[in-house]
Amino acid sequence: MVAATESDNTGGSAAQKLGFTSGLVVQELGWDEDADDDLRADIEDAIGADMLDEDADDVIDVVLLWWRDDDGDLVDALMDAIAPLADDGFVWVISPKTGTTGHVDPSEIAEAAPTAGLTQTTVVSLGNWSGSRLVQPKARPGKRA
Repeated sequence: MVAATESDNTGGSAAQKLGFTSGLVVQELGWDEDADDDLRADIEDAIGADMLDEDADDVIDVVLLWWRDDDGDLVDALMDAIAPLADDGFVWVISPKTGTTGHVDPSEIAEAAPTAGLTQTTVVSLGNWSGSRLVQPKARPGKRA
């Protein structure tokens, strides 16, 4: 079942199911012509604003990272993505589903997350895309960046 269908059953949009709410500052990275325009519009409707691009210098609540198999080093991309992230912010890595062009093996995301200092908490189906939610560990004394 895709996220949009699941969220329809609960009365919310796919973006709301993913945790996007009004007022969040969202930065979109890795956009390309293959990105899901319906999901993008749904997110912008949910946050009540346009998503920021890679040139933004704001503190970011959520990073939406479109990621494909040939996009390079995921750890490097995640390290760049979390630099402007608020302490309680999170990253959604959106990648093509298994069997589609650009598919990223879920184990690649699961292995890259801790190397970048993140923890994977959720994986959802988004039509032709799959989303992996990555969070930062809670702050504790002696934590290194």
